[in-house]
Amino acid sequence: MERFKIAGGVPLEGKVRISGAKNAALPAMAAALLTAEPVRLQNIPHVRDIITMAKLLAHMRCIVQSPDLPPSEFTIQAETVSHAEAPYDLVKTMRASVLTLGPLVARFGYARVSLPGGCAIGARPVDLHIQALEKLGAQVTVDHGYIEARADRLRGATFRFPKITVTGTENILTAAVLAEGETILENSALEPEIADLAELLVKMGAKIEGAGTPTIRVQGVEKLHGATHAVIPDRIEAGTFLVAGAMTGGDLTLTCCEPNHLGAIIEKLKECGLEIRAEGPRALRVRRGSKLTGADVTTEEYPGFATDMQAQFMALATQAEGVSRVRETIFENRFLHASEMMRMGANIVVDGNLAVVTGPTALTGAPVTASDLRASAGLVLAALVANNTTWIDRVYHIDRGYERIEEKLNKLGARIERISDREE
Repeated sequence: MERFKIAGGVPLEGKVRISGAKNAALPAMAAALLTAEPVRLQNIPHVRDIITMAKLLAHMRCIVQSPDLPPSEFTIQAETVSHAEAPYDLVKTMRASVLTLGPLVARFGYARVSLPGGCAIGARPVDLHIQALEKLGAQVTVDHGYIEARADRLRGATFRFPKITVTGTENILTAAVLAEGETILENSALEPEIADLAELLVKMGAKIEGAGTPTIRVQGVEKLHGATHAVIPDRIEAGTFLVAGAMTGGDLTLTCCEPNHLGAIIEKLKECGLEIRAEGPRALRVRRGSKLTGADVTTEEYPGFATDMQAQFMALATQAEGVSRVRETIFENRFLHASEMMRMGANIVVDGNLAVVTGPTALTGAPVTASDLRASAGLVLAALVANNTTWIDRVYHIDRGYERIEEKLNKLGARIERISDREE
């Protein structure tokens, strides 16, 4: 087991390159199952979930090549798939494994995928994936923790998602591209990762209109071919570093980011007193204004304020003057980091899906435990401004979605050590 040892109190200064988006890379890797030809993916982050997906595809007998270390590029060729199965032992730490369900059924007519694992942030059911696949003609059963789906060939249909779902939209989009006839997906997710996936699929020969809008139209084709595609920058990593620069009173420039994907985050951070300005088409500079002020935020589906930025915003609110109200509407169990921040001295009161944060508070280093991926980031941010030393356990959570975060932060002046049990 590894943990972080963080000595706070140092302003972060310099430039940091934003990695490719894990949440765009994972569905792109799954989409490689749709063709027998090589799919070359670029700007892939070196994070634990990517490694797990690569192992899963290799288990299915795909050829998975990554020429450099750490990998920023993968070439995946699914010429034959002799194991159309995502076993529990491989996917128990990663929810994105369910993204292989649609491509496997669409191309091979069969899939057996373990019900996914991932973060302990509440129920994220796959019922909508199953309903949509059944609407496309698949026979789906759930037994002994596995989803099994069969179809000679999927048939186009109109399906309205009862609730907006990002992975559901991605899964059914990748299934529909090889279905017979037209598929219309209504109430689809609007996230940039959806449009990025559609861009890859179109490069592979798919016919898609409306990705990134509530209504996506897909004209099914007989087969797809290989393609080369660079995934979009990680908007959540970018938002995390914007908060890090402001909290520590530093001066950071983010490079290789996409400001157009950060609208709600930037707007809210400016409301708190951050100075954020463009430094070219793919760069942002952030500095703290005269003071940080509290603000209210409600998490929403894109283009609203991302739930994946909620823990980081809560850390910021502990250093802001006044009261901030943080309302979580996406996941019902995503305030686990609040109690850990309170161990560090934060003034936070949680009532159901509402957390009220009163600041500013002088945080003090303490032993804390990360409960999920984004909670890890929030605790790291809190530790960067805390007096004395903070120990964060279970940092494998942060490794799922942030590429070498301690190395990036240390280059900006932070004092973070990754310590394994063997070193203690």
